[in-house]
Amino acid sequence: GTAPRAPIPGILFFFVLAHFSHHLLTSLPIPLSPMIRSDFALDYTQAGLVISAFNLSYGLGQLPAGWLADRLGPRLMMAIGICGVALAGFLVGLSHSFSMLILFLALMGIMGGGYHPAAPPMISAAVEKVYQGRALGLHMIGGGASFFLAPLIAAAIAAYFGWRGSFLGLALPTLAYGAFFYTILKKRRLGEAVKKESTKKTIAAKMPAGHIRTLGLVIFLSTFTAAVLFAAMSFIPLFLVDQVGFSKAKAGAFFAFIYSAGLWVSPIGGYLSDRFGAIPVLLMVLFLTGPVIYLLNFVSSWLGVGVLLLLIGIIIYVRMPVSESYIMAKTPEHRRSAVLGIYFFSSMEGGGVLTPLLGYLIDNLGFYYSFSIAALLLLATTFICSIFLWGERHERA
Repeated sequence: GTAPRAPIPGILFFFVLAHFSHHLLTSLPIPLSPMIRSDFALDYTQAGLVISAFNLSYGLGQLPAGWLADRLGPRLMMAIGICGVALAGFLVGLSHSFSMLILFLALMGIMGGGYHPAAPPMISAAVEKVYQGRALGLHMIGGGASFFLAPLIAAAIAAYFGWRGSFLGLALPTLAYGAFFYTILKKRRLGEAVKKESTKKTIAAKMPAGHIRTLGLVIFLSTFTAAVLFAAMSFIPLFLVDQVGFSKAKAGAFFAFIYSAGLWVSPIGGYLSDRFGAIPVLLMVLFLTGPVIYLLNFVSSWLGVGVLLLLIGIIIYVRMPVSESYIMAKTPEHRRSAVLGIYFFSSMEGGGVLTPLLGYLIDNLGFYYSFSIAALLLLATTFICSIFLWGERHERA
């Protein structure tokens, strides 16, 4: 089913809250990693494994979830993506061994796989094409607000009840909103399975070979950047504790600087994409990524840390809505959730694989050389891909 199309419909407010709820628990492993590391006496490689346990399974969950969303309807997959995360997150809070922690973080990732491939097609169906970038940008505010506020709330809870208390305390409101959101979507008949006749009509819309190549390149560059950036970000709280001298609580709170950008920059990124086309806007922020990671090596004050973390946030929250808007515009309707599943799988799985590898590099080479290698890799990849994408820069997403 589809809602009447409007510039920015009221239902989008509930999607923003859904995105907020989905990430209340998924945003916790990295900022709580200094406490988890102390609790289980982990080295950098093992600390990376904690992050990867969630991220690898979260990435894997995107593929079947995207396929199922196109067949069973995105409404059901979004409900599982919120309520399933809540139940698994509650179990994370009950885990008292390293193996239990890894198992339940992996379960949380699998259960969460349904949200992201399902949400953009539902938003797209409710919004005029010329406003899609802005609508997807507004949706990102929910995720940004969650990643910004949840570590602060979790740090406050953890100060009294430990890191486990943070997972237990935030699981309950997540579960409640997931059930509430499902009833709203069902009442409005949003997110039902696409009827077979409608699928047959759209199946004829084949993509030109040139579009497929460009789409593939955009997905590769966007997700590769996301994966390397995620791996580097995973160690920022530990970097702030071990290299800059922050306390564990201060490092977790400062990590929220990254996500403060999600409160305002995504709609701007979406607007710029609607106005100037996705590819120029995307290339602009991706070229920034390598230098910003490299400059982390030279920060010593809270101000320098804050500025670089804010820049990382701007990169993240422009890249995501612009990439999603481009994919939505270039993909036939009946394949959107599946293609988005591939897109999210690639970035999350890539991040999950690269995080323990970067942890191994940090254990053996230290932060300076590890961050420098990541920065050089990003700059070289963006430059090579931009040569092929520059000819497509006038395309509108």
